[in-house]
Amino acid sequence: MAAVTGKVKWFSNVKGYGFIEQEGGQDIFVHYSVIEGEGYKTLSEGDVVRFEIVQGEKGPQATKVVRESQAADQKS
Repeated sequence: MAAVTGKVKWFSNVKGYGFIEQEGGQDIFVHYSVIEGEGYKTLSEGDVVRFEIVQGEKGPQATKVVRESQAADQKS
């Protein structure tokens, strides 16, 4: 499956999941375990991410999530 781009709608560190707004499509569920990279796996509202979509038990969900850019108000 080809990678698509979207923007993080919201993500809860407490719950470990959130949703990505897919460009021109529906919101996609994202779980912290599929976020690529080192260290603490989290996303922030407004982050631009690249990901693939797979069919989960409750509908489409993101996998192989890579942050392309952080939201403008975030500091690393």
